[in-house]
Amino acid sequence: MLTSGCARFRTDRAEDDYPPIGEFVDVDGTQVHYLTKGTGPDLVLIHGAGGNLREFTFDLMDRLTGRYRVTAFDRPGLGYTGRAPGIDTHPTATVAETPLQQAQLLRSASAALGLEAPIVVGHSFGGIVGYAWAVLDMDDPSPSSASAVVSLAGVALPWPGGLGAYYTVNASAFGGAVTVPFLSAFVPESVVTDRITATFKPQPVPEGYTEHIGARLTLRPDTFRANTRQVAYLRPHVVELSKRYPELTLPIEILHGTDDTTVPIDIHSERLVKIIPSANLTVMQGVGHMPHHADPQTTIAAIDRAFARR
Repeated sequence: MLTSGCARFRTDRAEDDYPPIGEFVDVDGTQVHYLTKGTGPDLVLIHGAGGNLREFTFDLMDRLTGRYRVTAFDRPGLGYTGRAPGIDTHPTATVAETPLQQAQLLRSASAALGLEAPIVVGHSFGGIVGYAWAVLDMDDPSPSSASAVVSLAGVALPWPGGLGAYYTVNASAFGGAVTVPFLSAFVPESVVTDRITATFKPQPVPEGYTEHIGARLTLRPDTFRANTRQVAYLRPHVVELSKRYPELTLPIEILHGTDDTTVPIDIHSERLVKIIPSANLTVMQGVGHMPHHADPQTTIAAIDRAFARR
């Protein structure tokens, strides 16, 4: 009772402090949270693991709205977007939305909003969703098919080894029922701050970023389970998606830092450009896992190149 009560209290506090900042569109019974700003060609922003669309409203989005109609989404199960249709949300379930399921949901939301041929920009986990969006388009074209993909330190290819006990335990049936509620109730907020710092290294965390993004939303038990399961069970889906990469012909622009220890450049982006002829890699020396914060102008230039190459 103590654990569930504390977890509920922290969930309510997080949602009071960080309410939805956008609107909702229904996709087959799933409420998808989005924010649209600006005018011009359509541009979609997809955040990474443990995040939400506030990742982009901190800085990048407003830099783009003068020339693009920019739509940022919360991915399924994160922020304020519900789970994809058919996903078992029981605490002991061990399933999660695949990158293709996430791409399908967000593409359907884009179509419902009237987005046409968007440039799809994905950071980290959002990168593999962007690639999945492009693969989906080859088999099932849509008015909201991606016209280009921009990857910001995005997951792209299978990696060696596992992801460690954090994901293995918390994504399990035991973790969903026991450790996730416990951590949601009692993990110190300093742990969240430390993880953000580690993600940005070697760059510093921008002033005001931690307060802006609502990281405590990720500690809500349902969100915690969704996030850890999506990451823990991702690799087999990356293996399958990567088999389709040689078929891709749309423009792909990639930004990746040499000091990224979360999604290493040599495992993902440097190998990807050898597989997809239409992929162009911009190597960012000394940059960690947050290239769009480290160098917004280089990020915007990559998006503009993707638009020009459509």
